[in-house]
Amino acid sequence: MSTDRVSVTRTIPAPAEKIFAVLADPSRHAEIDGSGTVTTARGGSRTLRQGDSFGMDMRWGVRYATRNEVVALDPDRTIAWRTLAPFPLRLLFTGRTWRYDLVPVEDGTRVTETWDVSTEAPLGRPAVRRLAGYTRRSMEKTLERLETVVADGR
Repeated sequence: MSTDRVSVTRTIPAPAEKIFAVLADPSRHAEIDGSGTVTTARGGSRTLRQGDSFGMDMRWGVRYATRNEVVALDPDRTIAWRTLAPFPLRLLFTGRTWRYDLVPVEDGTRVTETWDVSTEAPLGRPAVRRLAGYTRRSMEKTLERLETVVADGR
């Protein structure tokens, strides 16, 4: 298993449009975050577009904030953003990419979430790679929560 990229897949019994709407609205990310680290989005509810930036308030032991840049977007099919840390953390820990690919299937939509640290700052990449197992478990919870949110019609 490559620890630079970790992917999990789940078939969610909902149309891709409904799933994408949740993923493309940063204010919904705390609802679906399986790691429990996302607390709130900065800037309120909106639909992201290619090149947009959005902020997140986080908590993993301590409170911190991230800035995220949308690096790929194909409506109802793909959305990806790169998470960037503020200075001086950006010298070591910044740049991982989160990606969601949605493929319509007979039973709904096959959703694949990918965590890619090949775009992480080189100095911090070896330390971040050690989080691969934790991240995989959190991503499985995220897709489970995403299914619950879209099933509830929220």
